[in-house]
Amino acid sequence: MSTQDSRILTAEHARESGVDKPWEESNGAWWDWYLSLAADDGTPQELVEVDPPAAVDPLPLAELEEELRTPYALTDAQRDGFRRNGYAKLQRVLSPGALAAGRLEVERLAAAGDGPGASGFLSLDMMWQGDSEVLRLFALSPRLGRLAADLLGVDDARIYHDNVLSKQPGCGRTPWHFDAHHFPIASKDIVTSWIPLQAIPAPMGPLAFAAGAETWRVAEGVDFDSAGDSYDRGVAEAFAAEGVEVDDTPFELGEVSFHHAWCFHFARGNRTTQPRQVMATTYFADGAKLVDQPTMVSGDYEQFLPGARPGERIDTPLNPIVSR
Repeated sequence: MSTQDSRILTAEHARESGVDKPWEESNGAWWDWYLSLAADDGTPQELVEVDPPAAVDPLPLAELEEELRTPYALTDAQRDGFRRNGYAKLQRVLSPGALAAGRLEVERLAAAGDGPGASGFLSLDMMWQGDSEVLRLFALSPRLGRLAADLLGVDDARIYHDNVLSKQPGCGRTPWHFDAHHFPIASKDIVTSWIPLQAIPAPMGPLAFAAGAETWRVAEGVDFDSAGDSYDRGVAEAFAAEGVEVDDTPFELGEVSFHHAWCFHFARGNRTTQPRQVMATTYFADGAKLVDQPTMVSGDYEQFLPGARPGERIDTPLNPIVSR
């Protein structure tokens, strides 16, 4: 994976696109802004009737903790696929009982909060710092943290932050993007796990990936637009022109994806009658530093890296090593 910055990360282009200042609103408002950058892809507006997830007994805490610390048998083919494509979709990473436990907690917290933003997108961050032991176990899981470190090929991985991401019925697209310019971390070794809490059929909008570790170069000439959908459209057109393979296959129950910070991805809108509930956690290699100048596309990063100083190694109480 290359550490070279694309055009949208240069100081000059940050000024031109209006993202050279820190984000000063809430994280929920950030998501509403970000989804506003998505182009209309012509997806039918009618919702598809789907059943809620099947009733499954959630794992008790002790059994959940045991599962989340038990290593997953990653194969050489899966490692090679991640390094070649920039992402990996791994089957049977989590049991139905573990996912049921997570889903119940997400539903409880979503009901207790302020609800989704104007876009129909609900984002809850740093849940492991709250009162949910279940979500703490997921966020700090050595099973998932070790997978992140092994896919990156590093000794240890730290947590950047966890997310609960819920697209309500009718919520629209997440635009084409890659995460490297969202994370104010000066490292090429950053990866995000994406854990659906139910199976995700095509109409629900599974996360979709542009295959190829260097595919980001195809879109590096597309100017970022902080107030319109031209970037989303421009990236899609660049990929189509170059014949880039896009993996938008559904997710089976228990399937988890990991995508590198330079892997372009997007998601269609949720055109079903059920919410699309996901937990996501971002990891970075131990030893990484905070960038010299975070910008608005990094969102409210200071809540995730409290006390970290630009240009210095990240080692805060909220960024523990989770790969052991």
